[in-house]
Amino acid sequence: MKNSKPFNVAMVQHPPVFLNLHESLERACEHINAAAEKGANVVVFPETWLPGYPVWLDFAPRAALWDYPPAKALFRTLVENALNLGSPELKRLQTCAKTAGAYVIVGAHELQGGTLHNTIFYLHKNGRDLVVHRKLMPTYTERMLWGRGDGSTLGTLSTEFGKVGGLICWEHWMPLARAAMHAQQETLHVAQWPMVKEMNLVASRHYAFEGQCFVAAAGCVLSRKDVLEGFRSLDQPANPGISLLEEMADGDDQPFLRGGSAVIAPNGGFLHEPLYDKSEILLARIEPGMITEGKMALDSTGHYSRPGIFELKVNTRAQIDVTFD
Repeated sequence: MKNSKPFNVAMVQHPPVFLNLHESLERACEHINAAAEKGANVVVFPETWLPGYPVWLDFAPRAALWDYPPAKALFRTLVENALNLGSPELKRLQTCAKTAGAYVIVGAHELQGGTLHNTIFYLHKNGRDLVVHRKLMPTYTERMLWGRGDGSTLGTLSTEFGKVGGLICWEHWMPLARAAMHAQQETLHVAQWPMVKEMNLVASRHYAFEGQCFVAAAGCVLSRKDVLEGFRSLDQPANPGISLLEEMADGDDQPFLRGGSAVIAPNGGFLHEPLYDKSEILLARIEPGMITEGKMALDSTGHYSRPGIFELKVNTRAQIDVTFD
């Protein structure tokens, strides 16, 4: 950390091609290249950007009905458009990162066996190395779609600028998860949200000060028009999921997600103020020396901790229910 040099972080607030993985991948590569051309060393996307946060959980009144065909159809669509470790789609994204010469952090639906996960993919600029983090606890209605992650993916990506880590949405209100990440000495923390609401921004600024790190709080802009056009791009006219999407609000300009992306310094101040209702790429300059200065007053895993009183043990083993000897 003491020898790391300044770098630029870019935040992609553009919408994906909703529920269309292949088209969203192409759009992602365009944004990665555009951010790199602006000088970005790290490119950040919001929560489950590939291929879109399941907004029907919040806006469709019948999303939680038992055995409801439209809800099951949308889950199937998510599964069919999820990333897999080692898949050609993931390799395509890694190639984009290598071509751009940038580290890429993107949220995606990940299929592991028969279970979907809300996952952060950390892609190294060398196009090979990869770190993943699976959301530890899906929130509220999200539990209908995603399984729970475990401590085996609670790590960071090492770069020449320092360690890059992250948490997803309401994980930022899990005190022990924060403590586990702080102990890994992040230079840049990626706080992924569907959109960065007021309380989400409070959590992100608190994290930056508590952990004495920079925080890229990433949110997406997504309208009703984006949702319907993205789904229709799959060319599945018989898919009953469309009825669940169409019942969400009235008017194609209805915003489901309003962005709010921001970049926050270790003192809790903004390097880039929150941006709402605009599809843009935000850029901010990170000066790691600010972390060193901040540690003089607060090091929550160092001189400001009390290990003789408090102790946290993190189980980093993968939680597997069946093993074969």
